[in-house]
Amino acid sequence: MSSIAHRIAALFRIKAHKALDRAEDPREVLDYSYGQQQELLRRVQRGVADVATSRKRVELQATRLEQSAGRLQDQAQQALAVGREDLAREALTRRAAVASQVTDLQGQQESLQAQEEKLTLAAQRLQTKVEAFRTQKETIKATYTAAEAQTRITEAVTGIGEEMGDVGMAVERARDRTEQLQARAGALDELIASGALEDATLPAGRDDIQAQLDAATAGRDVELELARMKERLPSAPAPAALEEGRPEDTSGEGKEGLS
Repeated sequence: MSSIAHRIAALFRIKAHKALDRAEDPREVLDYSYGQQQELLRRVQRGVADVATSRKRVELQATRLEQSAGRLQDQAQQALAVGREDLAREALTRRAAVASQVTDLQGQQESLQAQEEKLTLAAQRLQTKVEAFRTQKETIKATYTAAEAQTRITEAVTGIGEEMGDVGMAVERARDRTEQLQARAGALDELIASGALEDATLPAGRDDIQAQLDAATAGRDVELELARMKERLPSAPAPAALEEGRPEDTSGEGKEGLS
């Protein structure tokens, strides 16, 4: 039972593969693959743009913190000038914290810069591959289209294409059907002529009379033909000619003398 099931499954797979092969158009597959590569390229480019945006944001933030650190340095100098050492110390403490943040942001900026360069290079390489695939795709599509057209023309000329095969089968079926109808019509005519079937179009009760008329007509035709044949025969000799060829009857003359 398991072996039969495996064979049935294999048969279905074979049928499915054949159906897919007939339905699959390589040009559609190539266009789909090209679309997928374009989508991947767009994602990489969006990634590059996102990284560049993040790097720019960090750069702006670091610039603002550097400006803040400069202001705190000036404020500490001014506080110390007026004798406010405590304010100067506070300003310098804040400046140190800001400088630490600037250092962290600069590290993030460098990391984002390296990531941006890496993604940019990857995007450029991917774009080159996509463009090369597009050229190859169009070449393959053109070659396939030409081969398909040539195959169809050859099949049409030689009559081995599916359409021509269908036409041939249709003609053969029509011819067989016509011959069947002709044979049936001939058989029905013979049955009607032999009396096995009745002509439903004739009025009821007319068959016997028609048969008698046909018989009488047939006899008359025979008589007419016989008369025409007699007319074509050589004519018989006349009675006078027969009399001239007979010997004279002397007995008659003797009888006249006696009388």
